[in-house]
Amino acid sequence: MLIGALADALGVPTQTVRFYERRGLLPRPTRAPNGYRVYDDTAVTRLAFIRSAQAAGLTLAEIGRILALRDDGTAPCTHVGELLESKLDEVRARQRQLAELEAELERLVERGHRLDPADCGDTEICHILAPVGSAEAASGAGER
Repeated sequence: MLIGALADALGVPTQTVRFYERRGLLPRPTRAPNGYRVYDDTAVTRLAFIRSAQAAGLTLAEIGRILALRDDGTAPCTHVGELLESKLDEVRARQRQLAELEAELERLVERGHRLDPADCGDTEICHILAPVGSAEAASGAGER
């Protein structure tokens, strides 16, 4: 099949296929006498794997290492399992960070509702983001 058919089969632009070739994720295809790239079913399988691995959060470098293991005749499943566990740990850590950020933003939004913009002093940029205690002390609002 030609590059357009391969790209259409997996819903990616032809530029993506060329990019993966340049990165070594897809092997260089054979060329027809007219110079067009000609792909076989293994390219479809490989491109589908790349897209699936990306959807799981793997980087192109990580995907490249997985493909290299497979190309060397090694089943990469143990390596993939370890990568996925690591990604899951990263996601959970990021979720904790986002929950902390959410709580801080909720606190700041509530603080902004309590403070009067007219009370923002000339020495402050914005008393909503001023260190805790300074804006409330100046306005008499105090944190509760």
